[in-house]
Amino acid sequence: MSSWDQVKIAFNPRSKGCYLVTNEVVDKVPQIKDYEIGQLNLFLQHTSAALTLNENCDPDVREDMVTSLDRIAPEGDFYIHADEGPDDMPGHVKSATVGVSLTIPISNGRLATGTWQGIYLCEFRHARHQRRAVATINGVKRK
Repeated sequence: MSSWDQVKIAFNPRSKGCYLVTNEVVDKVPQIKDYEIGQLNLFLQHTSAALTLNENCDPDVREDMVTSLDRIAPEGDFYIHADEGPDDMPGHVKSATVGVSLTIPISNGRLATGTWQGIYLCEFRHARHQRRAVATINGVKRK
């Protein structure tokens, strides 16, 4: 029989950058260990941040992600929407480009990510923000 769990989580506050948050997710969603098989959906409730799966070993990849996304959506005075500052609209573009949700399989009470995969929280605003997500699990619980 299929089971469901859902929790709201708050990530630690961060300023602009790409951060490896896999352990933070596992710590804040302990229900993962209760599932034999299933899937975790993480939905970020913000429009100037993002979630993605990427390299979990070399921190240079996270810095290169920031640099690459800045090239795709640079700050500048050419945006119409600038109500919250020069980093706001580029943050929206980056969020739409990267995405705000992930679905990750669960196998034997663990996230079934690949060897070199980790969950990134990408913060696109300069000021520190606390980002929130809804974590939904669907699957078969362990006996």
